Amino acid sequence: MTTASLPTFAHDGRDLPYVDEGTGPAVVLIPETGQPTGSLGTLASILVEEDFRVVRLVSLETGEDARALASSVMALLSELGIDHAWIGGHGAGGTVARAASLDHHDHVNGVLLLAPAPSDLPIAADIPVLVIHGTDDDETPIAESEALVASAPALASLKRVEGAGHLFPLTHPGETSWFIEDYLDWD
Repeated sequence: MTTASLPTFAHDGRDLPYVDEGTGPAVVLIPETGQPTGSLGTLASILVEEDFRVVRLVSLETGEDARALASSVMALLSELGIDHAWIGGHGAGGTVARAASLDHHDHVNGVLLLAPAPSDLPIAADIPVLVIHGTDDDETPIAESEALVASAPALASLKRVEGAGHLFPLTHPGETSWFIEDYLDWD
């Protein structure tokens, strides 16, 4: 898959190639920086099979401003007719998800953080957060996620993917999707 073959949403000087699949509760997936187009495609496909609507950004460039990108993501959702969604991100994509929950609180049902990059952004008040992390992540140690969850124990939950590294959404998409589906209690 190339980004040239995908729909693109233009907002605030930024072009966002994306994939919109499925029906049901909306979940947004924002990739880690530097990941290839389609890196979260298998995870998205599994969630679509489980009756979620998945809007997936296909690339994230190093150094993008998380709050500006979150604004563009939320504008894309509005364009697609999605008023509320779970916003998820892998690595630096998780920082964008956290920014969306802070700046667009009324449109975010919850946040899914997959091996989230360290960030100064807090967890938004009153929004549930599911953190999933590989136990063998050498890029972002699981202690980062443990500390994040400890900072808001009433809002955040941590699930561990045993034996998985930083790219667990790619290497363990079934287990990752199961954690998401179970947490969202969607049958």
